Parts: sequence; C-alpha cells; structure tokens
Amino acid sequence: MTLKIGIIGCGGIATNKHMPALKQIDTVEMVAFCDLIVDRAEEAKENFGTSESEIYTDYRELIAREDLDLIHVCTPNSSHAEISIAGMEAGKHVMCEKPMAKTSDEARLMLEAAKRTGKKLTIGYQNRFRTDSDYLHAICSEGELGDIYLGKAHAIRRRAVPTWGVFLDEEAQGGGPLIDIGTHALDLTLWMMNNYKPKYVVGNTYHKLGQMKDAANAWGPWDPEKFTVEDSAFGFITMENGATITLEASWALNSREIGEAMTTLSGTKGGADMRDGGLTINGEDHGLLYERKIELETGGVDFYDGEGSDPALTEAKSWINAIVTDTDPVVKPEEALVVTEILEAIYKSAETGQPVYFD
Repeated sequence: MTLKIGIIGCGGIATNKHMPALKQIDTVEMVAFCDLIVDRAEEAKENFGTSESEIYTDYRELIAREDLDLIHVCTPNSSHAEISIAGMEAGKHVMCEKPMAKTSDEARLMLEAAKRTGKKLTIGYQNRFRTDSDYLHAICSEGELGDIYLGKAHAIRRRAVPTWGVFLDEEAQGGGPLIDIGTHALDLTLWMMNNYKPKYVVGNTYHKLGQMKDAANAWGPWDPEKFTVEDSAFGFITMENGATITLEASWALNSREIGEAMTTLSGTKGGADMRDGGLTINGEDHGLLYERKIELETGGVDFYDGEGSDPALTEAKSWINAIVTDTDPVVKPEEALVVTEILEAIYKSAETGQPVYFD
C-alpha cells in the first residue's frame, strides 16, 4: 500500500524537514506540491516528487484530489487552521507544522474538525523523536523521577534571529520566539510531565534587542522596522495540581546559557537536565546524591547545525505508521491545543499585566 501525499507550503521547513524525511519512506509518494510561489513548488517536485507529480498555487485545488491520502501543512501560522480543516473535511489526514495554530480558537476548530471527520491530525513537534527525549519520556512514564512538580522549558538563542520568510511578521505568525521555538520546549516539558491542565499563567515579553541596527546575527542583521514581534518572552505557569512550569524563549538575549527545545525537570524521586550538552539524571540513593550522565546529542538550532540522529525521519515514520495501523499519532491534537492555549495566555498576560486564568 502506497500513501499519496500532498505538500502545502514548499518553503524552508518543508524543504529541510518534511520532504527529505518522506522521501526516505518507501511506502509513501509525494504526488502534489503547492506554494504561492510557483517556482518553489516546481523545485519541490523536481527534488522530491516524480515526473507525474502535479504543482499548484491554490491549496483548494490540491485537496480536491480524490487520490490523496494525506497532506502536510507547512505554511505560516496564520493559515494552519484554514488549510488543515479544509484538508480533513476533504477526507485527508493532516500533519500540520508547529504550532498548531496562530490562536487557541483556531486550534480548537482544528480539533473539532478531526473529531467530526474521523481524520487523523498531528502537529510537527519533532523534538519528541530525539533519542534523548525518547529516553527521558520513558523514565518519566516509568516513574523514575516520581511526582514531577517543577518543569523548566528552555528555548534560548544568543543571536539567531530568523531574517527570512515571515518569522518577524506578527500578523502572519502570531508572535516571535515564544510561538516559534518556545512552543517546542513547552511541548517537551508538558509531555514529560504528562500534565495538560494549566490553572493560570503570568508572562512578559520584550522587544529590546530587536530595535538594534546592524546587530550580530547567525543569519545576518535584521531590519528593526520589520521586526514586529518580541525578541524574548518568559512565562510562569501554575498547573491545576500545583506543579510549576517556567518557560523562557528568545532569539536574541545577552546570555551565555543557550539551548533550545530542552527541558529541566524536578520530581520527588529525581530530576533531569538536558542543558549541559547531554542528558543528566540526578537523584538520591542510599543516603547519597548521584548524577547519571547520558551521553546524547541534544541539538541547537534545528536543521542548521546538524544532529546525531534524525528526529524528522523518526517523526515521519511514526506518523505514517499511525495512519497505516489506524492508531493515535505520538503528538495528539489535544496536547498541541494546550500548548497553544498556554502560549496565547503568556502573550495576553504580557499585554494586560495581569494573570490569565483557565476555565
């Protein structure tokens, strides 16, 4: 059985993550490519499709094809919900790139569409599929850390502001580093804690270094006039069971402690830390404190400085297997919705100066 896939949005995340991974899976075929810039769709077809693959500039024409089994939505955040919902209503399973949507209202509509149509929906949180993440999730699930009551979600870059595409456009993206890379760190932390019931959130955002001209940056100086999103964001999240989660996200921060898509956990039996170039488990045994270093790569800026394993391929294989075996995907839309709700609450708290409470 060969699953036929349509790719909607043929920019950087599709070219560097989704399509190379899908190309390595023998049981799938990318037969349709859509992008507002036709040259991108043509290049995607040339590199990842077949001679029979079709190109489109209107996603509606793509999802109308009856031969497609699923679509991958790799567009700006503002169109995630519209395209994903239309895809599911057209009978397609949907892999949507993170975050789930620009707003929690849109994310809830996506979840409702998945339930209404019976189609599978997952969100592209590929950091769950790293070797260190998989190991840590296993020991958390087995109870090795006990009751995890403190989680810290880390997504800090010293100077790595994405200066291409729509990353700096608040209207298209809904925010900056918080919704871009903070979302990965928060997803990991919630997943490890298996806790998706927030009580209230307090947050702050900053637009300090984004105002600089000719700033040092991994991808060249940014234009302060176009930098309309925050450059840093920080959140304090209290969960219904009393657990605490802190979230730090920045594209540009004067800090020597950097690293993204990482979590630090503290439980009643032990703790875990991803920040020091590997994974370290700590605890107490027979009256003595111990640290157990697990030598695993944890990545820096996704898809640009390389990783020892290929979480994108593992993610793609897992997603396709969920469709073939009719099982739940690893990243469930209900979980991704909570991530979006918390991110939105941090932005709202920063805007109003008040805590944001959940029902």
